Formats: sequence, C-alpha cells, structure tokens
Amino acid sequence: MEQIDIHTDFAVDVLSGLSAKQKFLSSKYFYDEKGSKIFQDIMQMPEYYLTDCELEIFKNSQQEILDAFSENNASFDLVELGAGDGIKTKILLSHFLSQKAKFKYSPIDISEDSVVNLVAELNHDLPELKVNGLIGDYFDLMKKIIPNGYTKKIILVLGSNIGNYNEQMSLEFLGKLKDVLYPQDMLFIGFDMKKDPDVILKAYNDPHGHTTAFNLNLLQRINDELNADFNLENFYHKEEYNPQTGTASSFLISKIEQHITINEFSTTIQFTKGERIFMEISQKYDLDIINELALKSGFEVVRNFFDERLYFTNSLWKLKS
Repeated sequence: MEQIDIHTDFAVDVLSGLSAKQKFLSSKYFYDEKGSKIFQDIMQMPEYYLTDCELEIFKNSQQEILDAFSENNASFDLVELGAGDGIKTKILLSHFLSQKAKFKYSPIDISEDSVVNLVAELNHDLPELKVNGLIGDYFDLMKKIIPNGYTKKIILVLGSNIGNYNEQMSLEFLGKLKDVLYPQDMLFIGFDMKKDPDVILKAYNDPHGHTTAFNLNLLQRINDELNADFNLENFYHKEEYNPQTGTASSFLISKIEQHITINEFSTTIQFTKGERIFMEISQKYDLDIINELALKSGFEVVRNFFDERLYFTNSLWKLKS
C-alpha cells in the first residue's frame, strides 16, 4: 500500500485559504479519521438521497455497467478516486467477480484510515479480488499506476465528488485526468442532478447536525495538526442553494469578532463578526451541462445511467476521438 505525505500540502493550503480576502478551506481535507466517520453518518441520513440513488443505479444496472466497461470480457483496471468506505463500489466489485470479469481494483483516498479499512474489508469479504489501496493525492498516484502496462483503465469518480468543484476547477481536474489516460481508457463519473431546492437543502443543512459537525471538524483538524486555537463554538454552519446556477454553497460563519493563532506558522488570523469561511460547493447538473463539461474537457458521453427518480446519474465517458 503506497502513501504520500500530505502534511506539508495541508499546512500550505490552510494558510493560503485563511489569508485570502474571502477566506476559504479546501474540502479535500474534510476526510481525516473523524471526518470520514462523520461523513458515513451523513450518508446514512434519510435526507441524504445521493447514496441511495447511486446504490439503486448500481443494483439495477450492474450487468449493463460491466458490459460497458469490458467488451468481449477484456481485462480492465478499476481506479477509484476518493473511495471512502467503498459501500457502493462493493456492489459492482461483487457482481464483476460473480461474472468472472478479469479486473483489478485500486482505491485511492486522502484518508489513510478509509483505505486501510476498505482494503481489509475487501480482503475478508472478497478474497479473490485483486486490490491495491493507495493513500494520497489522486494525480501524484495516478502518474505511477496509469502507465503500468496497456490494460484498459476505468477511472471511477463516484458520489458527487465532481460537484465539489466550480466549472473552471472541474475543467482543470478533468483535463488532468485526460492527460494521463490512454485512448482505450474511460471515466465513470457521478453527477447530482438539479431538482427541488427543498430536497437539496435538507440533504446539506440536515436537522441531525451531522453536516455542521463535518464542517467544524476541519477547524478541529487545524487545531490538532497545525497547533491552532479555533473555538468551534464560535462558528456556525450555513448552507445556501441557487436553483438557477445549481450551486449549493457551504460556509462556516464567525459568531463574534475573534483572533485565531496558528502556531505552526506563528500567524494570527482575524475574523470579524459574521465573516464567512467558504468550505465547499456541491454543484448540481442537467444533461446539457454534463455534455458541455465532457466536450470542453476532451471527452464525450457514452451513456448515462439513472435512478428511477432521475435524481442522479453515473455518466460513462470516453476520450473524444
């Protein structure tokens, strides 16, 4: 199992974000051990429809997905970016094995605990599966594994991970993927579709407090790893959704005027009362946006797989010829 040290990147990104005119923190750092556990609680909420929708797609379309991944039972490698606990992916892995598909699975995640636990579970539950867990930055690791041989690669970006990027960041992310892929490789990517704003807000501004805890935990991580003195009680979480743009935005807001010391840098960060830290976006899509995003980034859509309510799609892309 390979790992890349991310402490330095975390420190640099935190200082950069909190020193900006509009303060922000990168959502990729949500997933330390505690953050990953809180996110599992979020996914279990009845209001968080995304997990159930993708599970439904995988259960109902698992053979069609396998057929799309592997023509004539050809070998392929599954590389999952942001694998988490793999609860949805396990449905596909189990079915692929039952159909004697010839494949390997490489889950990549920034959370060491997520990868270690997932690999252990897969070794126990699916001992015949060839699995190689990877810990660290997606692209640093993909540069190592993509060129290995000429086996077709299927890159999985499940959940609504792509939705954490604005359009420009999405194009940059997808462009980086395109640059490391070979002509036969494919991308299988999840998109949360536009829908009733009330449904979306309940998923991200939940009454159980899990989303608030998830966001505040990143401040606690800064305290623990960078020796800062955030008082979590002095911040609250707020979610906003714009149905025209399809953008749900998450903020932590300072309840008071305060000064935060980050001893890792011997730096003090000032907050005014009501000042926001931008935490993440959760972009929602329609088919026109998905097609445009694919074309702009050098891909073309092969097929979209939907749940019954059309809340979510897993879109299969190939490199544009």
